[in-house]
Amino acid sequence: MTTLLLVHAHPDDECIATGGVILRAHHEGIRVVLLTATRGEEGDIHNMDAAAVRPRLGEVRTEELMRSCEILGVDRQEFLGYRDSGMTGAPSNDDPRAFHVAPLDEAAERVATVLREERPDIVVTYTSDGTYWHHDHVKAHRTTVAALDLLATKGWSPAKFYLHSVPRSAVERIERRAREAGVDLPTDVGQIVGIPDEEITTDVDVSAFFEQKRAAFLAHRSQYEPDSPFSTIAAQIFEATLGTERFILARGALGEPRPERSLFAGLP
Repeated sequence: MTTLLLVHAHPDDECIATGGVILRAHHEGIRVVLLTATRGEEGDIHNMDAAAVRPRLGEVRTEELMRSCEILGVDRQEFLGYRDSGMTGAPSNDDPRAFHVAPLDEAAERVATVLREERPDIVVTYTSDGTYWHHDHVKAHRTTVAALDLLATKGWSPAKFYLHSVPRSAVERIERRAREAGVDLPTDVGQIVGIPDEEITTDVDVSAFFEQKRAAFLAHRSQYEPDSPFSTIAAQIFEATLGTERFILARGALGEPRPERSLFAGLP
């Protein structure tokens, strides 16, 4: 069975960055495996009593991730077993359980264990900048690359390895539309610089799944602000950019003339 395996840092990353390709894969009968490095124990808490929820935030966000996975059609979800490192400079950076300080060989072996079990055709994670330089996202990239390198020495590699990418032109477009609509972008979105457009190899149209993708995002109730662009009329600003998910093919061969329209182009 054709299999897609994705490596993400926190609950909600799976739907924001790659919810469309997950839904499309599920729709096409492709097995989807999701590895999540942490349980999202850090960050702001919305729509809930923050004081009451904070001690069990990892549990709450795990439950939210399970609902998101059900909406997206994920067949298997596994945690890598690390703690959310939090934003740069936060006290949580110093927690010895934090993902960003985990020994790279140890983290890579945890990913490699699932890669051995699943033998996925396609592997996906972030670009080397982690999209917006969050150190857990950067660590997810480094960990996935190290795991693939480890297995390559044993004679196995996936058919393709992709890096989810946000093109620079899309960042400029969303900033312009937000200004025109008078919308303040979320902090993490505002930190995205974007990848030069010419580096993008693969454009996947996921507009048919946008509402399901949005529903998966809203399943992460503790993470979205009530006036978030995802939960108001301003969602139309995001639909123009999130209706297409873009990637850089890091390993393997393109399955059709550039830009590819599917991660699975060229597979048997």
